[in-house]
Amino acid sequence: MPKLKLSKSVVEKLSTDDREDVFWDVSLHGFGVRVKPNGTKSYLVQYRNRTTGRSRRQTIGQAGPLLSFANARKEAMRLLSEAAQGGDPVESKQSARKAETIADLADQYLTLHAKPKKREKSVANDVSMLNGIIIPKLGKQKVAQVGHRDIQALHNSLRETPYRANRTLALLSKMFALSVRWGWRQDNPAKGVERFPEEKRYRWLSDEELARFVAELNEHPNQRAANAIRLQLLTGARIGEVLTSKWSDFDLVRGVWVKPSHHTKQKRTEHLPLSNTAISLLQTIQESADLNHPYVFPGRNPGQPLKELKRFWQNVTTAAELSDYRIHDNRHTHASHLVSNGLTLPVVGRLLGHTNPLTTQRYAHLADDPLRAAAEIMAEKMGR
Repeated sequence: MPKLKLSKSVVEKLSTDDREDVFWDVSLHGFGVRVKPNGTKSYLVQYRNRTTGRSRRQTIGQAGPLLSFANARKEAMRLLSEAAQGGDPVESKQSARKAETIADLADQYLTLHAKPKKREKSVANDVSMLNGIIIPKLGKQKVAQVGHRDIQALHNSLRETPYRANRTLALLSKMFALSVRWGWRQDNPAKGVERFPEEKRYRWLSDEELARFVAELNEHPNQRAANAIRLQLLTGARIGEVLTSKWSDFDLVRGVWVKPSHHTKQKRTEHLPLSNTAISLLQTIQESADLNHPYVFPGRNPGQPLKELKRFWQNVTTAAELSDYRIHDNRHTHASHLVSNGLTLPVVGRLLGHTNPLTTQRYAHLADDPLRAAAEIMAEKMGR
């Protein structure tokens, strides 16, 4: 193959008649330009793998406005230097082409982590964020190539829904943490991205609202769903824990609900004392229950629990004239009434299954009510 001292002007003049030719640079061994009969010219390098002894050739790119001679020669020097140090640029390029994408990471995250270790509802939330946000925006990108700016840009694009944005960021952070453990990359690009401020909800029912709500529960024809809500209000449990509860979880003689670890958010078994009213409610449900069915609140499908309360909830809250009140807020109602009636925050936290005392601090202002009432006793006496 012909050898020349290649330059921009020399490359521009090169031509071939009826076959493809490669012209090699005499000043940079392994750097050349391939010329086709139709006039197309491409820069390339050729080197020998120091481990296998195999000769490898890699195309740098097509000569023209997008790739100048100077830039092609600079890239050739980099590739040949990598090969001289024992690397294999061809192998590296092929590996990069085959490297895992964010879509691959999402699949492995669900298969190896989420589905085996998280609750069904949490997995559903992850799938929703993956399919609705992460994969459409990052799915085709290589895991190793996603940078901090990519994550920051995705997070910023969700600023109109800060809660959703922060949950998506948390999911990405967990996925990249796993990718580091799996050797897919060296760092977590989601670390250091500042979360959006979130306004915590403190919606709970006053005595008057609670009375209206209970009255509507009593009037509704779907008493199975109504009983599920009653049990939630009486225990402060999450609605998922209520709906998936089984008769085997309850000891009505001792008055204890043993929540299995796979049903609780904290993934630990919880022993919740039941009030006499809660025990009576469960006994009433049990009297007409099919005890061959394991769930306290059986659903329409055989062997499955009740799952859908959206229509029921909308009907009852509308009838009770309750605005902006969600099923999860029943936990707030339960806790708020306990605190405002004198129970301490640690006790309420244990009843709610909180592992972090700070989680219960949202109700701290209500603890002042019984203290203020006590303080007024002396004030009234002195005012006589």
